[in-house]
Amino acid sequence: MTLTADLYWSFRSPYSYLAIGRYRAMTEQHDLDIALCPVYPLALRQPDFFERNHPNWLRYTLLDVMRLSQFHGIAMAPPRPDPIVQDIATRKIAEDQPYAYRLVRCGQAAARRGKGFGFAYEVSTLIWGGTENWHEGDHLANAAQRAGLDMAELDAEAEDDAEALDAEVAANQDRLEAAGHWGVPTLVFEGEPFFGQDRIDVALWRMQQKGLEERR
Repeated sequence: MTLTADLYWSFRSPYSYLAIGRYRAMTEQHDLDIALCPVYPLALRQPDFFERNHPNWLRYTLLDVMRLSQFHGIAMAPPRPDPIVQDIATRKIAEDQPYAYRLVRCGQAAARRGKGFGFAYEVSTLIWGGTENWHEGDHLANAAQRAGLDMAELDAEAEDDAEALDAEVAANQDRLEAAGHWGVPTLVFEGEPFFGQDRIDVALWRMQQKGLEERR
């Protein structure tokens, strides 16, 4: 019996990136289907979040994600460009966000096709895996192709159906909060949330309790 779960996820979250490859491996090794539910980055949902946080928060987060990438053997580098346009010195979020809206809308368009998980994995590997100017040239087109998608088609849908896609992304966020959390990455299995890249083993343990089997 195939078990199912939802993964609430952000293209800007380094912890989401650190989680998605490991969740992907879980689906390859077990009779499990994970549906990607993209949400907008916290910087867009709560623009004053970074200004309100402790001054050490950003420095610690950067230290933590780099050491976790080394611990898990996951290639990682600061994104160039950052999916969110932000003044690092003041932490202020710019009003114009050319990358984030494109990524999330295309991610939701991919999710409509049942291929959001693969799209998120390939694109986040570009963004966080060290590809400079990931938004230029054919980087995204090739990533979409690896996920079985057409980037031009996704971009057209993101532009033509932006309002409906945004409503679906907002519904993702509502479902995440209804499940009992607000942050990403959060896997929700049978109504139970597992927040963070450090809860993957716990999520696997719970699913095994519910009969999760290895693929044969």
